[in-house]
Amino acid sequence: MTSESLSVAPMLVAGQQKYGDADFPLVLGCDGPKPDLPGAIEWAKSQRADLMQQLQRHGAILFRGFPLSVPEDVDAFVAAFDLENFPYEQSLSNAVRINYTPRIFSANEAPSDVTIFLHHEMAQTPVFPAQLFFFCQQPAEAGGATPLCRSDVLFEQIAERFPTFAADCEAKGLQYSTVMPSESDPTSGMGRNWQSTFRANDRDEAEQRMRELGYTWVWQADGCLRATSRTLPAVYEIEPGRKSFFNQLIAAFQGWKDDRNDPSKAITFGDGTPLPRDTVIEVAQMAEALTFDVPWQAGDLAFVDNRIVMHGRRSFTGKRRVLASLATPQKQA
Repeated sequence: MTSESLSVAPMLVAGQQKYGDADFPLVLGCDGPKPDLPGAIEWAKSQRADLMQQLQRHGAILFRGFPLSVPEDVDAFVAAFDLENFPYEQSLSNAVRINYTPRIFSANEAPSDVTIFLHHEMAQTPVFPAQLFFFCQQPAEAGGATPLCRSDVLFEQIAERFPTFAADCEAKGLQYSTVMPSESDPTSGMGRNWQSTFRANDRDEAEQRMRELGYTWVWQADGCLRATSRTLPAVYEIEPGRKSFFNQLIAAFQGWKDDRNDPSKAITFGDGTPLPRDTVIEVAQMAEALTFDVPWQAGDLAFVDNRIVMHGRRSFTGKRRVLASLATPQKQA
């Protein structure tokens, strides 16, 4: 089947949201016979400009019914968007992941009972991906949805309900502190070791890398590393008059907890002052109320604008295999 004969149309799914005249997420399904992979790739190439415009408008696009089944298929389809690849090993992600192709890796190796709270990918680091892809190879038996939340809509609500907090986030930014193990810990959602995170063979190399990135650090007696970021923005201006609550505040406050990390010590305003606990709890509840849970089916691919949309992972039972890809590395202001 060629791209000319491929029929793709918007679909409706349960729980889909609408902001103005934009569905969230936009769901595009193959309307007719399932295409072959070359035809789907050619279609993506031919529609790339429009799809990128739709992504910024909607925040996320869910492709359903496309001929994607293995990591190599997804790698080829993602490559059709002609976006700069952001390899996992070059990222400062805290998650333990497994690479399958140059572009495709596991989303997170944390155990199934661990909830990964809403966040913008790598907003706690100096370099983040502008776009994300999530591919469902095998949905969970129960649970395991990927929640998505429009952070531009959330920030509008925060500014209206908590104007002082919104102003402080913009003016002060945020600092993040993470304790990284000396050996990767797959039982944690943030268990990547410091050697892998900083691409370092020893402490001297890690310190040089942190110095270049603006981190401060403390080596702990057990070999773990406590690294604190420079002050990073908490709000991202997508376009004039449209701002996004772009950070890892909710995830750090609620979920950065394991044998090494204490959420109460994970995040402050950029000037070192503590966050208003009650306000942050209410902001997390506001975000949850705006959340759409992707109802994964095998072969689904979600294309997410990381600057506009937060994501997470619900806990689950049974086997689940969701893969990821990062694109277009961007430096924080």
